[in-house]
Amino acid sequence: MKLLKNTILLLMGMFALCFEITAQQVTQELFVPVLEGEYWWGGVVRDGHLMPFQDAYSFNQYVENKGNQVQPLLLSSKGRLIWSESPLAFKIGEQGVNVESFGGDIVLESPGKTLRSAFLYASAKFFPPSGSKPDELLFTAPQYNTWIELIYNQNEQDILTYANGIIANGFKPGVLMIDDNWQEDYGKWTFHPGRFDNPVKMVDSLHSMGFKVMMWICPFISPDCDVYRELEKKEYLIKEKSSGDPYMVRWWNGVSGVLDFTNPGAVAWFDSQLQRLVDSVGVDGFKFDAGDTYFYNDQMASFDPTATPTDHTYAFQKFGLKYPLNEYRATWKMGGQPLAERLHDKGHNWNDLQMLIPQIGLQGIMGYPFNCPDMIGGGDYGSFINLENVDQELIVRSAQLHALMPMMQFSVAPWRVLDETHQAAVMKAVKFREQYLDVILGLVDEATKTGEPVVRLMDYEFPGQGYETVKDQFMLGSDILVAPVLASKTSDRDVLLPNGKWEYKGKTYKGGKSVTIPVTLDDLPVFEKK
Repeated sequence: MKLLKNTILLLMGMFALCFEITAQQVTQELFVPVLEGEYWWGGVVRDGHLMPFQDAYSFNQYVENKGNQVQPLLLSSKGRLIWSESPLAFKIGEQGVNVESFGGDIVLESPGKTLRSAFLYASAKFFPPSGSKPDELLFTAPQYNTWIELIYNQNEQDILTYANGIIANGFKPGVLMIDDNWQEDYGKWTFHPGRFDNPVKMVDSLHSMGFKVMMWICPFISPDCDVYRELEKKEYLIKEKSSGDPYMVRWWNGVSGVLDFTNPGAVAWFDSQLQRLVDSVGVDGFKFDAGDTYFYNDQMASFDPTATPTDHTYAFQKFGLKYPLNEYRATWKMGGQPLAERLHDKGHNWNDLQMLIPQIGLQGIMGYPFNCPDMIGGGDYGSFINLENVDQELIVRSAQLHALMPMMQFSVAPWRVLDETHQAAVMKAVKFREQYLDVILGLVDEATKTGEPVVRLMDYEFPGQGYETVKDQFMLGSDILVAPVLASKTSDRDVLLPNGKWEYKGKTYKGGKSVTIPVTLDDLPVFEKK
């Protein structure tokens, strides 16, 4: 797992066009003038920190997803929405929003007067909740990912050492994710015999400790692997249109072939590989990585000759619905579905920490309520090799921010990189979550029925009070305001309290104004509406 490259494509043309659809061809265009005091959010989760849009912005969903979830939806603080069943290209300017679609009609509706009313209408009409949720253990206990501690040396002994360290240091067992390079090769989904002596015994040991076990997986096939030759012969790989040879994609771990998830035979083969791990090893679920739109293009030939890049992304995600214990980072138009949606890889820095609230808030109003804010402290393993470079305070504040989000995920071992004071503060955040776990689970269950986000933007709950651009605090449901510390060496925290009465540490505050409260290292400010 590495930080992915981001690409912004500028859009051309301001005239309404309608053609017979071909590769990346605009079939409809719409210009929506902005209303006075109106703010817009758009379906590009990776750029949630830039929303609501206040500067010029453009994006093309047909060819890019920026390493995270996308949705063909824009929502307005004035209750308006824009939707299409096909990818959108949109440009934000001072005068309004210019939208182009690639195949589907562009829908503009005004079902209400608030962000919440627009979302609820869109959710009910275009991506209704399924009634199901991912495995509950993803919410009830912290998740633990082996990436930072083991990197590409995933092996039986060190995995068990990591798991034992979790228990020995007082952390509650939960989902344990065994990350990339446990396998023999990409596409050869068997445990590497040189690093795993007895995978069944290892998984049994993890189960006995109280863990469920997830395995990292991807849709790529190494070209020098015997499985590749088998799949090529069966025509289960995506091909190049020009030559008919297997299409080769460059990704963060090299060059690989790509399994064609529009081919039922390829899907059945992939399913057999994963089911074998479930049946013979005892694996409980899978972390589905990659599948990003930018790995596909219109020069590819697949089983479905009409498949677009977003169709390939969708097909890979649809497969994962079979497994309640799942995780996806890149998804297209999967709002309302029981998938655990992780934010893109975060760096070990304060700037990335400050992006979490607006990005996870955007996930919620795009129909992805079962979300994970990446790894506590960040997922860049290079930041944790030299302990002198570790910002211990950042890890504490990251854990606090995760604590009242739907999921919290550790990777770097706190007991390895933190001193006693900072580790105690992290543990306090984990235990603080326990106080609100019933609230979180209640909101998760509500989301399966109504689609409403668990983590909510301030303007979602309090429209018309000037909170559209607030990005450093959020609502957990309707009555709990969370104002985590997001800057280094903070001793005082300014909090915007909406109208009403709010309680914090036994003291009642009158809302409709900003208040300043003192904070220490282990403080996570939470105000409850009275």
